[in-house]
Amino acid sequence: MKRTLVISDIHGELELFEELLQTTGYDSTQDQLILLGDYIDRGPDSKEVLTKVMKLKDEGAVVLKGNHEDMMVRALVAGEERVWKNWINRNGGTETLKSYGFAESDFKVEDEEPFVTPAIHSNELEAHLQFIQNLDTYLEWDDTIFVHAGVHPEKPIEETDPYELIWIRDIFHNGYCGEKTVIFGHTPTKNLHKDKQGCSVYFGENRIIGIDGAAVYGGQLNCLQLPEKNVYSVKAKVKRNLKKGEIHDKQTV
Repeated sequence: MKRTLVISDIHGELELFEELLQTTGYDSTQDQLILLGDYIDRGPDSKEVLTKVMKLKDEGAVVLKGNHEDMMVRALVAGEERVWKNWINRNGGTETLKSYGFAESDFKVEDEEPFVTPAIHSNELEAHLQFIQNLDTYLEWDDTIFVHAGVHPEKPIEETDPYELIWIRDIFHNGYCGEKTVIFGHTPTKNLHKDKQGCSVYFGENRIIGIDGAAVYGGQLNCLQLPEKNVYSVKAKVKRNLKKGEIHDKQTV
């Protein structure tokens, strides 16, 4: 039987991602890989992870958009001031731009000056932004929904604002009671387990399965295998020295 392998929230941790794929024995000709978003930010290798993800998509992987990809586009393409500042100062955008070879002096914006979107360009960055803008926000099967953050418990998914699908938290975790299993990332599973050391996959009683093991925070990168619900994981080797305020995503509007 063909395996389905689901991974989320890589956050620039290329080494862990490649190790996890090797641990699972992933074979693009035999397995279906589904990636749930947040390939970038906070970790050191966002550019390289996106390059890898693009290759995997070409080989047949399903690649969904996360809130961090959305922030990147809204900051760099739309030039939204609030999103830019949240992304750079609190959500790991600085590490992402550094992975493309930019220095902080290239994109640092002083608060006391009128906001002007920094002119940042490279061929790789432009290709990655175009790739991100064309990603879907969810995948729905007969019995399963794959999504970055979750679904609104009172709205049909096809009528839900994509912004909710990549940002929603508590109302989904606590209020979902649909018939389909929802597999998601976004919220570190230690928050769902209510255990600071609990980075394993979270199997909720209301048919929700959270797989974000907070790898970039020193946790682990998880992979859920379907239909068996087997779990593979790779422990983080480094606990990133994140800035104050980065422990939880700063939501944008």
